[in-house]
Amino acid sequence: MPNVELSTFLDAPPDQVWDALHTPRLLLFVAHPILKFDPVEPAQFPERWAEGDYTVKMTWRGIIPLGRQVIRISHPETAEGIRQIRDNGSSALIRRWDHLVTVAPEGAGTLYTDKVAIEAGALTWFVAQFARSFYAHRQKRWQHLVAQGFDYCAV
Repeated sequence: MPNVELSTFLDAPPDQVWDALHTPRLLLFVAHPILKFDPVEPAQFPERWAEGDYTVKMTWRGIIPLGRQVIRISHPETAEGIRQIRDNGSSALIRRWDHLVTVAPEGAGTLYTDKVAIEAGALTWFVAQFARSFYAHRQKRWQHLVAQGFDYCAV
């Protein structure tokens, strides 16, 4: 099973990054325009992610349906000063999408890491290549958001 891992430095305090990470609004922002997520169950996204399952419909570029995905949120225990949020999700196509986001202090900012383990049968290699590209995109969107002072409208 392939793992994809990418890290970036964010010039923002870990508390601010952690707070933004817990909002569905951030997911929608960093995924744009590659993936669009529409809530199914519950019918609306919460203000903040809580532990539990969220079923979404995904579309590529808002046009091509990719089916439903379960986003399964949890918070693994970590070393002091390091925080993690985990989406151990799945879909009909992807049996395992175990995404772990790590937020760690680094100097005056934050080391942000996306790591995902993927199982998608014969499509695993292709899904892993997509994940690498998608997480690079997400991290660039994070960089722009931080540079604009977390103003979602400015970027």
